[in-house]
Amino acid sequence: MGSVVVVGSINMDLVVRVEHLPRPGDTVLGDRVLAIPGGKGANQAAAAARLGATVRMIGRVGDDAFGSQLIAGLRDDGVDVSTVAIDRSEPSGAALIVVETGGENTVTVAPGANARLGAEELASVRRVVRRGDVVLLQLEIPLDTVRQAVSAAREAGARVVLNAAPSAALTGSTVPEVDVLVLNEREADDLGGRELLRSAPAVVVTLGEAGSMLYEDGLDTPVEPRRVEAIDATGAGDAFVGALAFALARGESLVEAARLGGAAGAAAATRLGARPSLPYPNDLKRLFGIVLDPAAKSKM
Repeated sequence: MGSVVVVGSINMDLVVRVEHLPRPGDTVLGDRVLAIPGGKGANQAAAAARLGATVRMIGRVGDDAFGSQLIAGLRDDGVDVSTVAIDRSEPSGAALIVVETGGENTVTVAPGANARLGAEELASVRRVVRRGDVVLLQLEIPLDTVRQAVSAAREAGARVVLNAAPSAALTGSTVPEVDVLVLNEREADDLGGRELLRSAPAVVVTLGEAGSMLYEDGLDTPVEPRRVEAIDATGAGDAFVGALAFALARGESLVEAARLGGAAGAAAATRLGARPSLPYPNDLKRLFGIVLDPAAKSKM
């Protein structure tokens, strides 16, 4: 079983709930501010680690209170944080999230230290990634760093998975040459629709309540959804990607990995919040009867 190495963003999510979103110039009163560890990279690392993967996080936080909390949160989830750098000149990344009663929200992200991922992180990729590992990336860090990390990981013999989110980072640019591209239906449309399906050996498009679709070796394979009573889908995408990387690192087929990802995403939708909703093996067993045997492949 290989390791999962995540190269990506680490943020603190600052969440306020309000009765209605403010218009320009408005001031509205909300409830207390919730500080919740987040960032796509860190969430996906935690998702894989909670299911039992050996996970290393390569990223960057500021030399501040948020940075200490973010590192501690990853460590609590069993993620190796020895390659998380402390930036002395930039604050930790933060996302300012306002959520109204009906579920609509606005999100403003201040990348902070995430925008400085570069030479030090690429050196970490070259130093720690081994053949058989799964290297997982997203697009909340500089695109040039993503491209160089992809090249370094492939040279090491690792399998590279890119979650192309947020898709705006690739607007007007080519998709990096990865082994597996994962994105949702809207992101796929943003990046060229069916033309995108030829940009990687395998593409997984998540379809929310409709499950997902796998495009590999000229074949279109639908992956049936897992039915749950959804409460909050905020963490579903990161749960899906983290579980998929976990399964690939165990040597499972991409179809089986997408099935496990779908189960993890559905489980995450049954709880509020992103990081708090990421499932553990007991959640998958309770909801879907899935048994994750450390010594064998998943029984689904």
